[in-house]
Amino acid sequence: MATREYTNGDITIEWDSDRCAHASFCWQELPEVFRPQERPWVHPEGASTERIIEQIERCPTGALGYRRNNTSE
Repeated sequence: MATREYTNGDITIEWDSDRCAHASFCWQELPEVFRPQERPWVHPEGASTERIIEQIERCPTGALGYRRNNTSE
């Protein structure tokens, strides 16, 4: 399994490339964050945390997930 993680400070985006079959869905919906032609292709600073979470929850394959970072320290 090739899981990669990207963070914007508020959340950590988890991307499982083995499950990803609809990358075009992400870059068409939120191109300021998901840019598959670039490496790394996830740019979590490109949109608000709320917009990123909305897009992750719409992932048709479940290849994207997230967790909230502990910012209380």
